[in-house]
Amino acid sequence: MREHRYRITLEHLATPKQGEPTNAAIHFETGNHDDLFAIIGKVRARGQFDDDTAASLALGLKLFTEVMLKNRSDPLFAEIHQPMRDFIQKLKAGPQAAAPASET
Repeated sequence: MREHRYRITLEHLATPKQGEPTNAAIHFETGNHDDLFAIIGKVRARGQFDDDTAASLALGLKLFTEVMLKNRSDPLFAEIHQPMRDFIQKLKAGPQAAAPASET
């Protein structure tokens, strides 16, 4: 399976108040079986969330689920595996699938 490689950078944008520690930026490299830019683009294109929220959701899910996938036999993930699959299917189906059914 082809793996896409990424460098992730996290920077705290607020200036710390006097006496608070300054957090240095964190950089790390990771891989994913999907093109993260394409996934973020799809979630943004739905218009369900603003662009930053859509990118946060897509990136967070993809980073987390890739760890789950690579560690699928770890019991830590056993209970969340099926609920996560269900959630991702709802996300892929679009906003109408996430809305509760109306009572008639």
